[in-house]
Amino acid sequence: MVGLDDLRRIAEGLPGSEERAMTGGAAWFVRNKLYAWECSPWPSVPEGVREVMAAELVVAVKLADELDALALREMAPDVFLPRTTPWGEPKIAFRMQRIDPDHFTELVTEAWRVQAPQYLRREFDGES
Repeated sequence: MVGLDDLRRIAEGLPGSEERAMTGGAAWFVRNKLYAWECSPWPSVPEGVREVMAAELVVAVKLADELDALALREMAPDVFLPRTTPWGEPKIAFRMQRIDPDHFTELVTEAWRVQAPQYLRREFDGES
């Protein structure tokens, strides 16, 4: 099982990444662009999803395309939650206690890539 400390560890290795405390929990940004965040059971979240968020740790990450979210939800509906709100799309929310650690690392890193400027992606990839 992965937790917020694992997300922090991954984020520390991503150039330009910073953690901020938000009203709903912790959030990670790259150059002021949100790429990962702890989800809260806000009233605007559909009831069934809100219940999951209230009962366990749920994190969301930015995606490159809405089709990616659909594919993830179909691939593992027990891990990836239905659409939470229209805000911040495309994104995907998932249950931390059910996500595979390797897939988790990939999702966080790819979310960072979606939001990071090209020069930071080059730095991460070791390009000059």
